[in-house]
Amino acid sequence: MSETRPAGKAFDIPKMLIWNAYQKVKSNRGAAGIDGQSLADFAQDEKNNLYKIWNRMSAGSYFPPPVRAVEIPKAGGKGIRVLGVPTVSDRIAQTAVAMVLEPGVEQVFHPDSYGYRPARSAHDALDACQRRCWEQQWVIDLDIQGFFDNVPHKPILAAVEKHTDLPWVLLYVRRWLTAPMQGVDGILRARDRGTPQGSAISPLLSNLFMHYAFDVWLKRVQPKVRFERYCDDIIVHCSNEAQAKFLRRAIANRLGCFGLHLHPDKTRIVHCLQEGRERREAITEFTFLGYTFRPRAARSRDGRLWVGFLPAVSKAAMKSMARTIRGWRLGRRTDLSFKEVAAMVNRVVAGWINYYGRFYRSVLIAFLANRLNPHLVKWACRKFKHLHRASAKARRRIAQIATDYPGIFVHWRHGALPAGSTTGAV
Repeated sequence: MSETRPAGKAFDIPKMLIWNAYQKVKSNRGAAGIDGQSLADFAQDEKNNLYKIWNRMSAGSYFPPPVRAVEIPKAGGKGIRVLGVPTVSDRIAQTAVAMVLEPGVEQVFHPDSYGYRPARSAHDALDACQRRCWEQQWVIDLDIQGFFDNVPHKPILAAVEKHTDLPWVLLYVRRWLTAPMQGVDGILRARDRGTPQGSAISPLLSNLFMHYAFDVWLKRVQPKVRFERYCDDIIVHCSNEAQAKFLRRAIANRLGCFGLHLHPDKTRIVHCLQEGRERREAITEFTFLGYTFRPRAARSRDGRLWVGFLPAVSKAAMKSMARTIRGWRLGRRTDLSFKEVAAMVNRVVAGWINYYGRFYRSVLIAFLANRLNPHLVKWACRKFKHLHRASAKARRRIAQIATDYPGIFVHWRHGALPAGSTTGAV
């Protein structure tokens, strides 16, 4: 991989691009694809494997292998989501193309598009959504049925062609869109629609499609309407209920032009009810990016209690966290020391607090105190013989440890302390 440019090839693809894409794939990690090759396996013959990718892509003879389908439960345990897992080599090739496309499309993407974009995050989208719910009383909570399975290929290819003059980029995007998927039953299925979740190029292609199908269109027909879009998750803000109903129909018609449909039950018009707003016969909550927005008690800057329309961790997210906590089976991990249990738990819980603790943290902290701490008590009962079957004594022991060492568990540091402990949040 020492040379920087190909010689005598159909396409002029820098070798350094493949190398940089490989570094990015390594940092993101990920599972093996249909060939079973892991990143560690790939690294065993790194130089030759990278050369093969570059050589085939430069020659125009790179054909992506089938994508491996993996089923995962949706948030809240309602249904199954199918992810497409490419091979390591294919992830590198896809990442290389994404790295070529991204700088150009980033300059035209709408400021209210937040998903899978550099220097933008879900928290940015949530913050904008919260502010706008205070300013306008109505929102449309949009849900596109099976978006990643049904997004049409033709407008994606047209959008890619609009933003690059490199024929090899368009060639490989076309091949990735139509690469077959191997189902969990082992059967290969051809694809004429959709872009699998889980692939390196899919987020960028999905954003490109939605940019022209939704963002640009809405700005043209309703320039004053504001929204937050995180890939296919969209909240649209409206001044009144009549406008919300009109826009819902208009958006449904627009997406219908591309063969996409709004979910009839999950797409809802919501009244952002808070103090000072007249109650209406309408839904008064919605969930966006793992947070549920609804009327909640809050304290103003002058100390007065009031009711605001505010986000906090959703019930579906808490159910998912509860499943993870139960899956640790802490009561059976008597092989671990107290510090080892803390190290295992903290790796995950720190991520929960960083994400779900950004807004109205008290709901998350109460959940962790009520769900995680009892599992620590169960662990102590089984770990220490003198606490065996003495749960009250174990609870007192855990409370005393929290008093003496409040920083050992990350959720204790944020106030999710066991009952009976006397130390405040650090």
